[in-house]
Amino acid sequence: MSPIKDLARLIPYLASLRWRYAAGAVFLLLTNAFALLIPWFMKLAVEALQQPVGARYSPSLCALIIATLAVFHCVTRIFSRTLILNAARIIEFRIRNDLFHRLTQLDLSFFSRSRSGDILSRFSNDLTNVRMLAGFGTMSGINTVLIYSAAVTMMIRIHPLLTFWAIFPFPIMVFIVKKVSHRLFHRSLQAQEELARLSSQAEESVSAVRLIKSYCREEYFQGEFEKTAERYLKHNLRLARLRGLIIPVMAAATGSGTLIVLFVGGRLVIANTITLGDFVAFSGYLAMLVWPTAVLGWILTLAQRGAASMSRLAGILAAEPTVTDHPESEPLHTLQRGIEASNLSFRYGTTDILTGISFNIAAGETIGITGEVGSGKTTLLRIIARLLPVSAGMVRIDGREINTITTTSLRRLIGYVPQETFLFSRTVADNISYGISGDHAEDTMIKAAGQAGFLADIESFPDKFETQVGEKGVTLSGGQKQRLAIARAVAADPPLLLLDDPLSAVDAGREEEILNELGKFYSGRTVLIVSQRVSAFRDCNRIFVLKSGQIVEQGTADELYQRGGLYTEICSRQQRNDLL
Repeated sequence: MSPIKDLARLIPYLASLRWRYAAGAVFLLLTNAFALLIPWFMKLAVEALQQPVGARYSPSLCALIIATLAVFHCVTRIFSRTLILNAARIIEFRIRNDLFHRLTQLDLSFFSRSRSGDILSRFSNDLTNVRMLAGFGTMSGINTVLIYSAAVTMMIRIHPLLTFWAIFPFPIMVFIVKKVSHRLFHRSLQAQEELARLSSQAEESVSAVRLIKSYCREEYFQGEFEKTAERYLKHNLRLARLRGLIIPVMAAATGSGTLIVLFVGGRLVIANTITLGDFVAFSGYLAMLVWPTAVLGWILTLAQRGAASMSRLAGILAAEPTVTDHPESEPLHTLQRGIEASNLSFRYGTTDILTGISFNIAAGETIGITGEVGSGKTTLLRIIARLLPVSAGMVRIDGREINTITTTSLRRLIGYVPQETFLFSRTVADNISYGISGDHAEDTMIKAAGQAGFLADIESFPDKFETQVGEKGVTLSGGQKQRLAIARAVAADPPLLLLDDPLSAVDAGREEEILNELGKFYSGRTVLIVSQRVSAFRDCNRIFVLKSGQIVEQGTADELYQRGGLYTEICSRQQRNDLL
């Protein structure tokens, strides 16, 4: 990774605010102009004190001018900082929005290989580093260039040879800093990655705190966190030692320059080569270089940390979804001809999940899907919902190749209950009405809750539909979470319903009630329901039985049971478990 290449990703954001930065640079120029005039008038004041007769300005007038320049310096400095630092905040805002927009466009393949803690770290720590670079780093960089250019020019005007000796140590400093900068970038990147791992581990531990306590694993996770924190500390200490090397180098360079000026400049004053006023002004200009020189190391640190952070942010900004709409894609408005699969295959990495599956599902048909664990049932539903990519010609919906249908229009036709129920940390009403809107939303919520067998539970809650479910539905039982997820899916009144093991946490008595209500809802809709419990297939027209990524049996429940195959084995196994 190249720091310059990573920093180049900031250019479009900087260019969009070029007028703010330009105005800030103008005020910085004025700020430094006022600052540079102060030593010159100090020179005139000293000369006026030495030789009052013939002085252009009296000492009192010089003092008044210096005070006025200081006031203007203060005012223009405020404007320069406000313009540039506010621009950096706007850049942070825009990058954050772009990051979130990109995340919403990415599909399951990206999130399966990315940890949520790492993503959150990029939104917080990495964005902060980029903002600091675009704000303080840019402002200090411009300021350093202006001060060096102007101050050295004024010093040369006073005495070129003295200027040469004063800045002689600086090239040595630049050489050392250049040698250190490459290592600084890589150590900054390592520190940021360790922070991401630390954030991810903390987020994971907080999310699983109930499980950790249930298994008395507090000490183990405390130890694991301490190990990660120690690695983060180790990388930060290495980074701090490297940064600590830069500051003394800067101080040595400026200190050496000051000593040289005192020695050589003093001799020049004694020899009357320059006046005492020239010496005072020269010392003032050299003093103005001390802070920019010290800040140079900080700017370098900001640049390296900003480049490392921008490199990590680019991992999201440059990521491309594997499920995309082709230019010729068109929306799908209805589902009248069903779903067809032809030699459908899918693999995760090098692992085959589905192998050569073919089937026809008529519109309005209810299909049950069961089989061994890991046989590809969930993957099949995700492909139909276009959450996973599939090769052209393998799946057709309503007679159209699935890749020629816009993802938004297809998903609007689908009510999906995933295997892992997720609820937003909001009210019951917010979760049910997630996919609906309009004047009749409340009636729709009540109806959907009834169809999911969840209305009685809601009525028992103190705040009814306004009850807060907590983070990920922590205040609800497993069965209540699933029924709330079912209510959310049916509330949108979708023509295609995909249910992935929706009743696994529901007790048998409540399951019968829910199936009765869902059976009414199924009418006229195409339904695919995945389940390990064959009782969920009571209203299914056909059942697909999967094994090792293939459909090994299909037919009605009675037909499959009479064959004595895998479906019969599944039924027998469940009957034995029910008797235990």
